Amino acid sequence: MMKALEGVKVLDFTHVQSGPTCTQILGWFGADVIKVERPGVGDATRKQLIDKPGADSLYFTMLNHNKRSIELNSKNETGKEVLTRLIKECDVLVENFAPGALDRMGFSWERVHEINPRIIMASIKGFGPGKYEDCKVYENVAQCAGGSASTTGFLDGPPLVTGAQIGDSGTGLHLCLGIVTALFHREKSGVGQRVSVAMQDSVLNLARVKMRDQQRLDAGPLKEYSQFGEGIPFGEATPRAGNDSGGGQPGRILKCKGWETDPNAYTYFIIQAAVWEKVCDLIGEPNWKTDDGFASPPERLDKLNQIFERIEAWTMTKTKFEVMDLCNPLDIPVGPILSMKEIAEDEGLYDTGTLVKVDHPERGEYISVGCPIKLSASPVDVTRSPLLGEHTLEILKDVLHYDDSEINNIVSSGAVGEVNKS
Repeated sequence: MMKALEGVKVLDFTHVQSGPTCTQILGWFGADVIKVERPGVGDATRKQLIDKPGADSLYFTMLNHNKRSIELNSKNETGKEVLTRLIKECDVLVENFAPGALDRMGFSWERVHEINPRIIMASIKGFGPGKYEDCKVYENVAQCAGGSASTTGFLDGPPLVTGAQIGDSGTGLHLCLGIVTALFHREKSGVGQRVSVAMQDSVLNLARVKMRDQQRLDAGPLKEYSQFGEGIPFGEATPRAGNDSGGGQPGRILKCKGWETDPNAYTYFIIQAAVWEKVCDLIGEPNWKTDDGFASPPERLDKLNQIFERIEAWTMTKTKFEVMDLCNPLDIPVGPILSMKEIAEDEGLYDTGTLVKVDHPERGEYISVGCPIKLSASPVDVTRSPLLGEHTLEILKDVLHYDDSEINNIVSSGAVGEVNKS
């Protein structure tokens, strides 16, 4: 079966996490991703958080599957000539340099568009145009500036960042959608365009329900938040809501059997209105189905603490998996808190390709996250990340069509790293 993006060439000028997330997805879907790296150095994450000396880090390998690597000095004049030729050959250029870096190299959008009018140039920046546009941004900075941190955590504690990389990987996902959309548009217009995503904007998009609640505050207290039932006044901004569901269906994280020694012996439990009567029967409170103050969803909002304390007394007698086994047949929405260790041992996730085992020549076999998007007619095969400069010669010959004498001149100029001609 043909891969969805087969025939699309991507010039990958990205590093660390946000950009590589985007280009890896394009590679998973069949695009030929050519990763440009500094000779002798490469992507900074190759040597960050090293767990096996002499091998690329998991940080790098898990973000750079399905790519080819070329070592190219883009500040060298010959290197710029090679880069210009790559731009002519590629359909997409993706970068997440600091603001203005490509311009200083002589490859502004205007110049890139002049070289190849059909190319899509896609960029990730920390902030959009405005007073912060030149600021350097990392994952947690984006979470804070995008509204996520101020609304995460418990009311009596400080703001918290989340372990999910919504700033970096979340922005990469947004950029990937923009690129595919621009490619679709190019099929009709014949002309490429510039695509840009700011990390702040991406986080805000993912935190949109909290902007919803900010506006709802004008009409009064947010009754589905725990603090309403606790009689705590609301301030001017969307508050932190602990483990409240954040939606119209009240939910909490509750202790399960073994919580005293297992930090993940918990379940998420939602008291959806449609299954309220089943919940009451399950936990041994049948009278709550008709009692005043409990029978309807609005009546229950100021009693959520009491209700969830009673449910927790029941969940504490069951393991998190027993809770799921008992609730799922009743359509009661619950979910066990799974540790990364438990997820890594879930064979079902390997069967679907959500987790994959990858062989690497330097580090051996490792577990990685596979493609989360499943297409029925376009398969995804996860291939290992490239060694630094592994495909330099291959790209010079097969993509750019340089002959041997030209390649010798390019190598001798210092424009590329050492190449293996065997």
